Amino acid sequence: MQDEFDPNQSDPINISPDLGAPDEPQSSNPAPTVEPLSPASHELEDEALFATAEEPVNRIKRGDEVNLTLKDPTIRNINIGVGWDLKAFDTNPLDLDASMFLLDKNELTREDEDFVFYNSMMGANGAAKHMGDNRTGAGDGDDEILTLELNTLPYEVTKVSFILSIYNETFQDHNFSMVKNVFFRISNVETDHELFRYELDEELNSEHEGLIIGQLERIGNEWVFTAVGETVEGGLYTIAKNYGIVVAEEAQA
Repeated sequence: MQDEFDPNQSDPINISPDLGAPDEPQSSNPAPTVEPLSPASHELEDEALFATAEEPVNRIKRGDEVNLTLKDPTIRNINIGVGWDLKAFDTNPLDLDASMFLLDKNELTREDEDFVFYNSMMGANGAAKHMGDNRTGAGDGDDEILTLELNTLPYEVTKVSFILSIYNETFQDHNFSMVKNVFFRISNVETDHELFRYELDEELNSEHEGLIIGQLERIGNEWVFTAVGETVEGGLYTIAKNYGIVVAEEAQA
């Protein structure tokens, strides 16, 4: 029998912050004649600038699929970054939480540790990790980070579902209509190369408290991400129950 999960127990976790030149003397010698550049030289300069330009970010939308293995055959470990902003700060700010569920072929968790979130930050013997809870969403860049070691995930784990939810302890009127600039991205840990970025603002016009961002599925020896972008009424409580986690009936966060 699985232990009861109470999403209301969101203990604070401290996250350390990564927290004019002098005039030259005039010369009596005449200045050397400079020949104008040929068109071919301009072409070489343009090619050099193009070669050093950064590769554009691959932005995806709801329903898109990205084969991580084909996109980066060297990929073994991934960082999953999630970020968001609040439309307005008030006396009762929203606390958003990223989490993931390690699922079997029946799309259910095998054990409590397959639910990786702010109160249980490691699963699959360390192959899945939550790197810390951000309670405000303040600042640029990733607000919360999850990690996966793809090669060491148990073979029974065929799918990983990524969730963003609003923690509701006292203020039950909080929902995703109060959130903006939500993004989700996956990058290669070894190279820090970002494989894609999924921006979800179009999915957030909702009075729901839970969001299924997307799912990463093992297909043979490849890993394929599908952008889902589906909000869920009842938040993390409902999503956890749907994935087979036993939760306290009075807890809805």
